[in-house]
Amino acid sequence: MTEFRIIDLRTGIIEPEVTVKSISPEKAAEEALGVQVVRSGKPKHLVCRIYWTTNGTTNMIRFYSQTAHPHS
Repeated sequence: MTEFRIIDLRTGIIEPEVTVKSISPEKAAEEALGVQVVRSGKPKHLVCRIYWTTNGTTNMIRFYSQTAHPHS
């Protein structure tokens, strides 16, 4: 399993990062934050950033909340 660092961006106060070992960035976010996320969305639906290192390279992805109305 890979170790992921999750930065919760849902509030104006940035909390210390959470580290989770998981099989994917999506699963890491779900385990750490208790919400399902998607890889694309509007900035107002931004939930978190997740970082991990592969072969000495740091990777980052932004995750957004799933909305009941995909066009909102």
